[in-house]
Amino acid sequence: MKVLDLQCPHGHRFEGWFASAEDFESQLSRKLVACPICSATEVSRLPSAPRLNLSGASESQAPAGAENRQARVLRALREVLEKTENVGDRFAEEARRIHYNEAPARNIRGVTTPEDAKALVEEGIEVMPLPAPAALKEPLQ
Repeated sequence: MKVLDLQCPHGHRFEGWFASAEDFESQLSRKLVACPICSATEVSRLPSAPRLNLSGASESQAPAGAENRQARVLRALREVLEKTENVGDRFAEEARRIHYNEAPARNIRGVTTPEDAKALVEEGIEVMPLPAPAALKEPLQ
């Protein structure tokens, strides 16, 4: 499957999915490819980087060091989630209790307001925002 970047004469950019480059040329010559915004059939192909579908490839087929940044970030977030206790909306309260030795020292995560986070920092309590997607909280398949 070829995914091509296309553009009409009015500057609208869009993607087209074709079985092959020849299939694209055939459909283009028969005016079957049209801009989804203005319906213009005078469409041109834009330069684009190749897109590879490697979902069926085994790890041994992937080049060394091919792990992308997003996968590394997701793995790091997963690790943080696994090594911290979720205290929910009690985050500011629990962070203070830990800081002032009123609760056992441990790594926690939770939810707080920007104002409470700022107050924690002003008290000398280290906090870090961690926008974690809900999908990371579920087991990986």
